[in-house]
Amino acid sequence: MIVRQFINWVKSAPAGERAEATRALARAWLVSDLSEQDRSAAEGALLMLLDDSSPLVRQAMAETFAHSREAPPAIVQALAADQPSVALPVLEYSPLLLDADLVDIVATGSREVQCAIARRSRLTASVSGAIAEVGCAAAALELIENAYAELAPLSWERIIERHGHLAAIREAILVLEDLPAATRASLVSKLSTMLAQFVVARNWLAADRAERVATDARDRSTVEIAARSHGKDMEDLVRHLRVSGQLTASLILRALLSGNLEMFGAALSDLSGMPRQRVGSLLRDRRHGAGVQALLRRANLPETTFAAFGIALEANHELGLFETEEETVRLRRRLVERVLEKCADQREANDPLLILLRRFATESAREEARLFCAELGTEKVTAPLGQERMAA
Repeated sequence: MIVRQFINWVKSAPAGERAEATRALARAWLVSDLSEQDRSAAEGALLMLLDDSSPLVRQAMAETFAHSREAPPAIVQALAADQPSVALPVLEYSPLLLDADLVDIVATGSREVQCAIARRSRLTASVSGAIAEVGCAAAALELIENAYAELAPLSWERIIERHGHLAAIREAILVLEDLPAATRASLVSKLSTMLAQFVVARNWLAADRAERVATDARDRSTVEIAARSHGKDMEDLVRHLRVSGQLTASLILRALLSGNLEMFGAALSDLSGMPRQRVGSLLRDRRHGAGVQALLRRANLPETTFAAFGIALEANHELGLFETEEETVRLRRRLVERVLEKCADQREANDPLLILLRRFATESAREEARLFCAELGTEKVTAPLGQERMAA
């Protein structure tokens, strides 16, 4: 009887009063001990109110039912498909929406709709994947900042591919402490490509020169990323570099000249198809240089680089590994200079490998100079002797 009176009253009541009455009816559905007959009548009234001309009425229902598992599923589904001002609370919070529903809504929804879904807690990989694949940049940013969202490696790749040119996206990704190394490398590659295109468009550098500078910068950053990667993270990084065409002889040699034997071994294992332990055994055994050459050949690296790899590997064994950043920088320069010196005796001055090694030598020298100046800047500065006497 009460519900019948409500239906008769709601037909002529003002929109604001209808919205408040609808909110009260929805709360009664959730918390009141209604009889089976009253519950059925209340559900019928709520379903009827889905056709109300005022969005205020439907918003009242959406706000009341958004967080509840006891809400009528049919009503929640209808509210999720309503206009954004009505649907957003349900899309962001309702536990009744299935992943299949959310994926479909992401594919057809507006910016506001996609952002609301991206903010959901416990967002599964399938829904995150849909946002990464077709979502707008704002939704991708919400997804990155959602600590409860599950993102597969492919989703990270798609976000970077589609939105990596945006500074806000890059900054949001780079601040994540547990970001996979492969994802960081993808972001670095995207940024280096953008910078190359920018300087070419400005006529600051020729296209080939800009590409080489960008590639060198990308490779340096990749080796720095690899220095903080180990185990499976390193394997995933190397696999990503191979698939994306970045795992070149130049990059592998740069890693070895930086003292990163783990990356060197992981790269040879990935390229050759040999087990990681077997590769590590070959690299540690200084008596079998032929085995290392066979490994390099099986990895399809250019034979012109074999001598440089052999010298660099031997130098790594002799110089050892250091713990501090200062020791690593100085080790890198000594490695590069030793390989360059030995290779220079065997090749023409314009040999591509020597050109590459000279670039590495210049980079390592500049890096050591920057470190030296930084150390000087931290020391206490004393006045020259003449100034001390004048002050006295």
